[in-house]
Amino acid sequence: MTLTGPQARAARALVQWPREHVAKKADVELDALAAFEREGVDPGDDAKERIQVALEEGGAVFLSEADGGIGVRLKFTRQEVRSIRRMENEGGPVGDDDV
Repeated sequence: MTLTGPQARAARALVQWPREHVAKKADVELDALAAFEREGVDPGDDAKERIQVALEEGGAVFLSEADGGIGVRLKFTRQEVRSIRRMENEGGPVGDDDV
């Protein structure tokens, strides 16, 4: 999967990290990261990989075309997964609803 500027910008917003923090963690110039996010200026494959790894460390999960479309989401914590599983098993029989 190739990281895009909009994906990087969205992931940064999801993990709530300022651009300066991501640039420092990824060892990428701040101006290069800003240009990549805003204008799609390619910083190079190595820089894109470092940006992606930094954002993944923050909890971002990048989705490919095979995952239902290119995008990004937050990684669920173990506690969140347990809560989701518990909620999925609640309830009774499925019924019709005239809403």
